[in-house]
Amino acid sequence: MSSVNIGVLISGGGTNLQALIDSIDKGYINGKIKVVISNRKDAYGLVRARKNLIEALYINRKEFNSDIEFDLKILDELEKRQVELVVLAGYLKVLSKEFVNRYKNRIINIHPSLIPSFCGKGYYGEKVHRAVLDYGVKITGATVHFVDEGADTGPIILQEAVFVDNNDTVDTLREKVLEIEHKLLPMAVKLFCENKLEVIGRKVIIRD
Repeated sequence: MSSVNIGVLISGGGTNLQALIDSIDKGYINGKIKVVISNRKDAYGLVRARKNLIEALYINRKEFNSDIEFDLKILDELEKRQVELVVLAGYLKVLSKEFVNRYKNRIINIHPSLIPSFCGKGYYGEKVHRAVLDYGVKITGATVHFVDEGADTGPIILQEAVFVDNNDTVDTLREKVLEIEHKLLPMAVKLFCENKLEVIGRKVIIRD
């Protein structure tokens, strides 16, 4: 089976990007990251990419008249490199309909909660963990899902839970959830690259 070309979109530190890089280097994922693109110039994920000899691009939203034009530029860069799978690894912008349609069922996102809880517009980064603690739930976790036109509404690929302890803070909860994210995202990408994911309605079937 031929290696899958992957494009990764980031907005921050890129720890999930690093988990993907490490998994590919170990031979766990039959894929190759062709490009890492960020909407933030100071995103440390760009440094991670360059350290691993992966092409890294910063694309400035302010240089475009609309979100659609911005997304079309990103699409152009992905398609130039024959990217087959797009991974959102801490990318803090909602993709346009045009983007999603171009890569239908070929965009994977990681979210730091058990969707459909604590997700959607406004729920990102530490805001998710703060909401979890404020609500007083006993279990949270991470979700990997395909991206559709909504915010965190696409078909779920993988989920795993962690317990919320009485003494948890935003920082301790983030670290617990990150540990799961760094396992689930590479696993989902591995399954995609092995052609083991089938989307039927809202369900993702994992084939043997």
